[in-house]
Amino acid sequence: MFVAMSAQPIPARFHETNLWSTPIRDLGLTIEGTRLEPIVRQFQEELRQAGLTRVQPRFYLSTEWGVPFETVAIAIPFYLARPDLTALHAERVGHVEGFDRADVLRYLRHEMGHVVNYAYRLYEDEEWVKQFGSITQPYNEDYRPEPFSRRYVRHLPGWYAQKHPDEDWSETFAVWMTPGLDWRTEYSSWPVAAAKLAFCDRLMAELKAQEPVVPSTELDEDVGDIEYSLDHYYRSPPDSLGLGDTPRGLDGALRAIFEDLGSTEGMSLDEPMVPADVLIRRLEPALLANVFRWTGHFPERTRVLVRFLGDRAAQLKQGYAANREAAAIVAFTTLVTGLAMNYVQRGSYLP
Repeated sequence: MFVAMSAQPIPARFHETNLWSTPIRDLGLTIEGTRLEPIVRQFQEELRQAGLTRVQPRFYLSTEWGVPFETVAIAIPFYLARPDLTALHAERVGHVEGFDRADVLRYLRHEMGHVVNYAYRLYEDEEWVKQFGSITQPYNEDYRPEPFSRRYVRHLPGWYAQKHPDEDWSETFAVWMTPGLDWRTEYSSWPVAAAKLAFCDRLMAELKAQEPVVPSTELDEDVGDIEYSLDHYYRSPPDSLGLGDTPRGLDGALRAIFEDLGSTEGMSLDEPMVPADVLIRRLEPALLANVFRWTGHFPERTRVLVRFLGDRAAQLKQGYAANREAAAIVAFTTLVTGLAMNYVQRGSYLP
């Protein structure tokens, strides 16, 4: 589920290892009494201000963001309900969908798009299908977006509107309902995306006074029913992280970056040198978020790629002059972004 991602500091690293084997349902997690409660209240006020009072979504904690099909129930990731679980998620996954109030609201607006779609069965409307496509299209998790396509709005990171017609609608709806956003001006030079927003605006004006066709609030994987543990939740098959996709043959690129930045020409011969892998590991969190936002390369893959490059830099004993760190950051970020773009467009990092 989306503006550059300058996140609030993630809470301290997770250390309560005794919780690993505890069933998630026994952690006592709720929205009430947590940082999520006032954010949900703020979102409900946004709905009221937008005139969306007929559809009353039910909010609950689950394993990920989502809306079960043909319901009006919004699932919020359970790890956002406690700072230690948020820290654990950041540590294990490297990317938090909902790192601060503004980000949580961003995801809630997107999920509300699904709620409205299902509540009124918009996906059966001929004009909706003309604008967004058939909801029966295959839902491909590993989609390959076209960055900066003018056919889609920008809301969640990773050009998420391009994933599926249902997501295209939800992203369009989220942009439409974002308080203070002048979407008409923002998308005035993007005619296809602007047409979708205008359609959404007309449609919502019609639906505000109508009762929903589907009022179901049936939950899917409610946190109180999850029998497996945190250890099980964060145990991912190696292939799902793209471990087999790390590119070989990039030693020359790493040398080109760091040998140039380690030159002593014009500097004192005792200028301190910094190991490249130390910088690379420090850059990892920011790279996961920003590379995903602008390329659509999933954070899980970027994490594997960055760690692979960090390991190679260490093995090659690469370093840079301490006073040239800014240049090292730009050069390495550009390398990772270029590789990510290759993967998104071609399915591989190298030709």
